[in-house]
Amino acid sequence: MLIIEDDLSICDIVSTALRFQGYSVAQTADGASGLDLATAGDIDLVVLDVMLPGIDGFEVCRRLREAGSRVPVLFLSARDDTVNRIRGFATGGDDYLTKPFSVDELLMRVAAILRRSCIDELSDVLQVGSLSLELSGREVRRAGTLVDLSATEHKLLEYLMSNRGVVVSKSQILANVWDENYEGTDNVVELYIGYLRRKLDDGHTPLIHTRRGLGYVLREANR
Repeated sequence: MLIIEDDLSICDIVSTALRFQGYSVAQTADGASGLDLATAGDIDLVVLDVMLPGIDGFEVCRRLREAGSRVPVLFLSARDDTVNRIRGFATGGDDYLTKPFSVDELLMRVAAILRRSCIDELSDVLQVGSLSLELSGREVRRAGTLVDLSATEHKLLEYLMSNRGVVVSKSQILANVWDENYEGTDNVVELYIGYLRRKLDDGHTPLIHTRRGLGYVLREANR
């Protein structure tokens, strides 16, 4: 992750939240150096402030796209009007979050952007160890054996696999898997995690791990 933000307090909040989720983070406070880092480094996502010294965020994003970079960009801005939102997307941004913002919302948006870019890169299949999920055909296999999942189980697994290696909280799972009109408790997450474990782990090494007090992470080994 690369954070380009000249407000040190916001930069610290964002970098701490991302590191807590397991991401590696680089940061800089001006557009020119941010552009250099984004084009030269192995960056998975850029969190980009709009109002920066020197080159502003819109111009940084425009130059990235002009150079052929497809790195996802999440704009942060105090400018919450429609004109600036449109400008952000028009220059090649993937999302636009206004200040002040909720850290939980920031993390959910980051996860959603990475999920979309992951799907693009992998074409049609998500793969973690011996587990594969075909997006178009909606087939799930463990070590080559077809696993029968309900629609909700499939959606939950897709979310976990898209965020493989990253701890996701119950609230993040509810926001991304269940309908926005869902009015029940977050206990439903534990219930469906249990369903997935029983179906996926049958005779195999567990893939879904609980981080007590934090949430769940899907990965090949529990570390």
